[in-house]
Amino acid sequence: MSSVPSLSHREIVRALQRDGWVVVRQRGSHIRLHKHTTDRTLKLTVPAHKPVKRSTLSHVLKQAELDLEAFLKLL
Repeated sequence: MSSVPSLSHREIVRALQRDGWVVVRQRGSHIRLHKHTTDRTLKLTVPAHKPVKRSTLSHVLKQAELDLEAFLKLL
């Protein structure tokens, strides 16, 4: 298994958008995204940092219900 990469918030948001996430707003250094599924709306926040901490990215992926391998393919 590969480790979580060090990425900028732009790269992370772009990859999440390829997975169907939509940026709904940005307040200060926090970017809010939503993804509608058949039975619910998933929500998450990506900090606008360069780079985003690996532990933070790992937490974002858990909230997005994406495993690391699937996320890396979206980059």
